[in-house]
Amino acid sequence: MQVIETLAQGLKRELKVVIPADEMEARMNERLAEVKDRVRINGFRPGKVPVAHLKKVYGKSIMADLVNEIVREKPTEILTSRGEKSATQPEVAMTEDEAEANKILAAEADFEFTVAYEIIPAIELKDVSDIKVTREVVDISDDEVNEQILRIAESARTYESKKGKAENGDRVTIDYLGKVDGVAFDGGKDEDAELVLGSNRFIPGFEEQLVGAKAGDEKTITVTFPADYPAANLAGKEATFDITVKDVAAAAPLEINDELATKLGLESVDKLKEIVRGQIESQYGSVTRQKVKRQLLDQLDELYQFETPERLVNAEFENIWRQVNTDLDQAGKTFADEDTTEEDARAEYRKLAERRVRLGLVLSEIGEKAGVQVSDDEMQRSLFEQLRQFPGQEKQILDYFRNTPGAAASLRAPLFEEKVVDHLLTEVSVTDKKVSKDALMAEDEADDKPAKKAPAKKKAAAKAEAAEGEEAAPTKKKAPAKKKASDESAE
Repeated sequence: MQVIETLAQGLKRELKVVIPADEMEARMNERLAEVKDRVRINGFRPGKVPVAHLKKVYGKSIMADLVNEIVREKPTEILTSRGEKSATQPEVAMTEDEAEANKILAAEADFEFTVAYEIIPAIELKDVSDIKVTREVVDISDDEVNEQILRIAESARTYESKKGKAENGDRVTIDYLGKVDGVAFDGGKDEDAELVLGSNRFIPGFEEQLVGAKAGDEKTITVTFPADYPAANLAGKEATFDITVKDVAAAAPLEINDELATKLGLESVDKLKEIVRGQIESQYGSVTRQKVKRQLLDQLDELYQFETPERLVNAEFENIWRQVNTDLDQAGKTFADEDTTEEDARAEYRKLAERRVRLGLVLSEIGEKAGVQVSDDEMQRSLFEQLRQFPGQEKQILDYFRNTPGAAASLRAPLFEEKVVDHLLTEVSVTDKKVSKDALMAEDEADDKPAKKAPAKKKAAAKAEAAEGEEAAPTKKKAPAKKKASDESAE
């Protein structure tokens, strides 16, 4: 077998692989000898079929199997022998000429194919001891814990039907039908919907017009959807809602005591406070972690500058670009609305993709040299988390991860990255700084890098640079009558 390098330009490589016809024929004869005693052909005793006849009957089929094995296995072997790692699956090309292909299968011509790939660049690890990051820490007050418990208590509050007019704080049960220009719109209808007046769950003006209503009342109210409403067909439009009030109920008093804790499945109010404090600490800890990671990645980005594999960058860019366009479509906006052009946005997000790929390669090299491993238990926990997020679809998700090549790697990659970040935080200088809640939750100016005017910048940057979560989707059933889902989320 001959391996001839035909291209070595930057990270791009192309190899021509030639396996002589006599070598292919020798391999075919070995396979024929292996099956000789097992085949059954009419007119011949087992094991007595002449090799020439076997070759006539099975030769091309066996040769086709050999060709498939070679193009499946040889590229990896060749790259290993060259001490190279391919950034993506190498592309293998063979002759498309039918006559030439038949000659190869008949062992009358050399088998030639090309392997094209991009190598992962050699990365020389640098000293990171000069990297400095600030870890923002928030002291959690008792008042904040109590405020959170009040919100929990509010969600568990009971209501009792009452006679008379509805007031702010009362819960009304209603049927409603929304119309724009006299025509009912999708998602604008519901029955037995429960709404606490003053909760601001529905669009501005809706709840206020139900104050004073009584059980049995029928009325039509008029509201205007916000200009930035996520459903573009409703944004900024005036709508009417035909409403039937079926019940008005007053709220029971709110009390933070052991009875409330018991109702929530806990033994005491002290245990409730302990759990709530832990949840708040976890929420703030996630934000702190994200900001620390961003500082670390920004400084690694300045420390490492090298050519990135184009195919990896293209794949990362397509992921980002797909999300950007999805965000625009959902918001009913264009690039012009975001004070940019598609061309400028593409250029900015291309830089973002290059950064993400470069940092990914750096973190991978650091992790490999540091011996970072992701355990089977960690993979199982990650898979369980995926299953927990999609109740009722457990079987489909399990089948996906079992049967889809690379699916398991998509679970491992973020786990590996976080463990590498943990490793780096033991080697860089970390300074704790106490800040207020508002200061911690304030948007980091770094979120504007590198795409200052690109649309949906915040979400795409978070996904591409920090691999953090995304905004909650709007509630499907009542979305048109509610505020934007992002207004209701914890973000």
